[in-house]
Amino acid sequence: MIGFLVIVLIGFVIAKVLQKLVAVALEKVGTDRAVRSGKSGEYITRVAPDASPSELIGRVVFWFIFLGALSIAISSLGIAALNEFVAEVFAYLPNIIAAILILVIAVPVAGALAQFVDRSMGDTPMGKLMATAAPALVMGIAVFMVLNQLQIASGIVLITYAALMGAIALGVALAFGLGGRDVAARMLEETYRRGQAERARARGTSAAPSGAPETASQPPRSDRPTSG
Repeated sequence: MIGFLVIVLIGFVIAKVLQKLVAVALEKVGTDRAVRSGKSGEYITRVAPDASPSELIGRVVFWFIFLGALSIAISSLGIAALNEFVAEVFAYLPNIIAAILILVIAVPVAGALAQFVDRSMGDTPMGKLMATAAPALVMGIAVFMVLNQLQIASGIVLITYAALMGAIALGVALAFGLGGRDVAARMLEETYRRGQAERARARGTSAAPSGAPETASQPPRSDRPTSG
């Protein structure tokens, strides 16, 4: 028991130190600032205001090191049931890491997609709709992927995901294919025209005139003949 407690204490201290070092190093490199910059950063702040990628990765490092130390400490006790339990925990740990990485990647991707839609379609009704629906779709897919990785009711998650994707595809097909072909065509044409106009206006305002070219002054010519 004394050996168990000593190993757990040493492992806890090492895990805490490595967590702090990894979090500080990632923060100094600029991971948090890069994730929260621009339009995508505004979306990330709105979705997860208190989330910090550097601290999240530091916590993953902590638990990875601490569970390793705990496994060594439990094996020193010589209890077979505890050894099997720790082995099952370590077998499940990659799924947790994969789920965390999916969320870390999905949030910036959703923000970048919202920024791309906002730039390409502009401030139009279709643009506002797509800027809201596209990131929500990405985050919804990420949530289903996380649940699948965590092996939480895998059959129900798979059936629900397939049903939702099928319903969305069928609804879009019916809306644009049957009931609203003309309306959809006008909306897309108006969105494209406004987007092109805003892009041209943005290019025109960003290119400042460098000044009119200077023309060399020439002396006036006289039409009268010169006297010899």
